[in-house]
Amino acid sequence: MHLSDRFLALAQQHLNALTTDGAADRLALYLTERQEGATPSLTLVAQSPQEVALPDSIAQDPSLRSAAPERRWYPLRYRSLLLGVLRAEQSEDGGQAAAHNRRLQTCAETLACIRGLELEQNRLNGQLDAQRQQLSVMVHQLRNPLTALRTYAQLLLRRLGPDDQQRPLVENLIREQVELDRYVTSLDRIGREELRLEPENATPLLLPPVPADAPDLTIADLLSPLVERAAATAALQGRLWREPERWPSWTQKQRPAADAVTAEIVANLLENAFRYSPNGCDLGLHLLDHGVCVWDAGPPIPENERERIFLKGVRGSTSGERTGSGLGLALAQTLARQRGGQLELLRSPADLDPCLPNQGNAFLLSLPPTTQERAALRSAE
Repeated sequence: MHLSDRFLALAQQHLNALTTDGAADRLALYLTERQEGATPSLTLVAQSPQEVALPDSIAQDPSLRSAAPERRWYPLRYRSLLLGVLRAEQSEDGGQAAAHNRRLQTCAETLACIRGLELEQNRLNGQLDAQRQQLSVMVHQLRNPLTALRTYAQLLLRRLGPDDQQRPLVENLIREQVELDRYVTSLDRIGREELRLEPENATPLLLPPVPADAPDLTIADLLSPLVERAAATAALQGRLWREPERWPSWTQKQRPAADAVTAEIVANLLENAFRYSPNGCDLGLHLLDHGVCVWDAGPPIPENERERIFLKGVRGSTSGERTGSGLGLALAQTLARQRGGQLELLRSPADLDPCLPNQGNAFLLSLPPTTQERAALRSAE
């Protein structure tokens, strides 16, 4: 039976206080000990006073074989479990039996709750350790096929000439493999003490974490691979994909490394657009002043669902039978707000720009200006 030093010290403190105050002449705390294939036993873990040592368990104490009017028992119950018992002996109560009984009962309930919570914590820690070990094994096994994919892609790239039309596709395969490797590395670091993030740069688990010393980046660098990926997906599905006609100057300026979550937000929006809009439906990515819009020309999301679709686990009625977890939009909005931005669903793509469809869905990600940009605006004023 494993008992924490904290619990033992607290139990002894309670027992000493009760005997000192006269609630009992002698107190003994027994906890239930269960061993596989054996009958549970009650083992002594604390007593007061401590001058005369009691036997290690109730079964070994011959004085308990006969009834005694001065002896009382207070069970330690936690939910449906009997965790132990508090034994109290008092020869004279001085007319305060009821008060002493309440105090002893409260002591037993308190110790039962503390012990029960410790057992629950031990159980959860055991489950967590088992899950971490399983995750570690899975991550190790994932690295093998990922490394093989990269090797095959690199070998294929060597066989293609510098002007081969298929070369960009293979290069994109290698780039996506690197991105997958970042996620695998992130999974491998979950729960490890060496993972340290600054509060302002902390990103949710299951996203590649952004260390505090990571270099700055640009929105253009973040979104360019996503645009290429979307173009390839649209070509495969026979859709019309409209990528940004121009990259505004703000997308070329350095931003904090923690703004890398912008790629996660836009990737979620693009995935939803491809997954839930009808086959053959046009879609695209549109850039505005400190804003990124992912739009599609499919059926508009109903008015009564426009707010609810940002809730975790909620999927819109227009998604039909297509699979999905209902987590993408909730995660995207949370990430946007954490970075000081906002994610909203507009009435139609044309609300942003007349060149976009009059009917459809448009998710607008608004990003705040950087510290340097705000300083420049104040200077201009």
